[in-house]
Amino acid sequence: RTTLLPDRSLQILMPSESDLGFYSCVATNAFGSDSLSSPITLAGKPVIKAAGTDLISLTSGSLTVDVGSTLKAILGSSITIRCQAAGVPKAEISWFKDHVMLLGVHSALQDGSLLISNASLSDQGLYSCQAANLHGRATESTQLLMLDPPQADPELVDLTNILSAAGAGIHSVLTSVVGNTVLLNSGNTVLIACPVKGHPLPNITWFYNEQLISRVLEFKYRTLVGNQIIQIPNIGKDLQGEFSCLSQNEAGSLKQKTTLVILDYQWSMDGMLPCSVSCGNKGLQYPRLRCLLDNMEVDVAQCKERPKPTIQPAPCNRKDCPARFKFTLRQLISCTGMSNILEESRQLFSHSLKYKYSMLQNKPEMCSPVTNAAIENKTVMCTEKQCVSYYFSAVYLQCNGQCIGPRMATQHREVFCQARNGTMVPSAQCSSLARPASAQNCSTDSCHTHWRIGYWTQCTATCGNYGFQSRRVECVHSHSRKALREQFCSWRPRPANWQRCNIVPCENKECRDTTRYCEKVKQLKLCQLSQFKVRCCESCRDV
Repeated sequence: RTTLLPDRSLQILMPSESDLGFYSCVATNAFGSDSLSSPITLAGKPVIKAAGTDLISLTSGSLTVDVGSTLKAILGSSITIRCQAAGVPKAEISWFKDHVMLLGVHSALQDGSLLISNASLSDQGLYSCQAANLHGRATESTQLLMLDPPQADPELVDLTNILSAAGAGIHSVLTSVVGNTVLLNSGNTVLIACPVKGHPLPNITWFYNEQLISRVLEFKYRTLVGNQIIQIPNIGKDLQGEFSCLSQNEAGSLKQKTTLVILDYQWSMDGMLPCSVSCGNKGLQYPRLRCLLDNMEVDVAQCKERPKPTIQPAPCNRKDCPARFKFTLRQLISCTGMSNILEESRQLFSHSLKYKYSMLQNKPEMCSPVTNAAIENKTVMCTEKQCVSYYFSAVYLQCNGQCIGPRMATQHREVFCQARNGTMVPSAQCSSLARPASAQNCSTDSCHTHWRIGYWTQCTATCGNYGFQSRRVECVHSHSRKALREQFCSWRPRPANWQRCNIVPCENKECRDTTRYCEKVKQLKLCQLSQFKVRCCESCRDV
């Protein structure tokens, strides 16, 4: 019943239901090929042309597919799903997402296709095309899965929370695409994090000097947070080198790396310091401590994290001291009104410190001659500042001042100027004295905070000078995740919560409606919104 005629036409005699479907004519020559399809149907239930194979597109841009398959596409792609239906009378096309009819959210084109512009994760789902006429309906569906290739994201909230809570003595390192170099002291515990995001969540593989870390380090490390962090305790120079993480999902891969340089600071005892005294019974001599890095002496502060060696002082200069004078001094300050009197008396005696832990008092003539002025009692006028001084409360108030860093705030105490008789006086009278500190830093869990950042909203325009997008920024406690007043996070700059976007010139395009719902858009007064005004350009022109 099916014949190819001399003019290349296809003839079907006495067609039946088995002949229904789409027929494609393919023309081919040495330079290529072309094809066109035509449906053959009987008056009755519609027939939808369905795709036969699943598709993965790893490039963002425009993509057109037939309904009836599974489609995986990159975020930001412009996706057109065609619904080619044949039926007599002509079928009415309707689109559903996850079994809910689409109204005004996506663009239904005039040929019944569905357009999803700038596809995001929220567009992922099951899209169904329903073709219906008087004789029945037909449905074909496409499962749309969105892909986001691995991308570096050093501000991942969950990751930064874990690293900031690592504690003292544990150093945190972030890998990066360009790579970085980090200096660490030997003996430290280090956390190396791979800050990456993507959809689906990328699988992470770690390498050490381009070799699988599991083969090189064996049991010297452990993984945390779904392999996003590796922890290496007591790191030494044998682990100096490049650490890298390879993140992979269906959309692509990303390699990030960091190079660790291990500084092996060591204490060294070299020689002896001078004796503490020149004679007597208490002389001690201590070994000289030096801090070395690769046998070169460096600042001793560099060795503060290394345990100091046990130091045993040696006795020295244990011999009798020569006889010498010793003075005793007694001072009495009398502050009465403006008469501030300082009485000072001095006594003189000769003594000699012996090696065998004794003090021998000698006759004055055994010591060198001394002038009479050295033993005279003196009475002199003293200054007013000797009669006043600063006083302060011994206990600081609660650690509830402004946050100045992670887990760090300030606490205060009262400092005032007071006379010797206990009377408070104006602060100006103590102006010539060194004022004690009235505030100090303190540690508090209430300042264990960070800025929590949400996702950017869709840009309000696709082009022009007025597009913007926003995101949620709030101060939260790192453990409880509860929102706090922003002053608790003021020690760190607040991230921006809005920005301009799509600042590119708009092309001159034909003003026409691209969805069947434009009349409803106009009735519901939605033309003020840019996303509706663009899709219903003709209907919204006069609004």
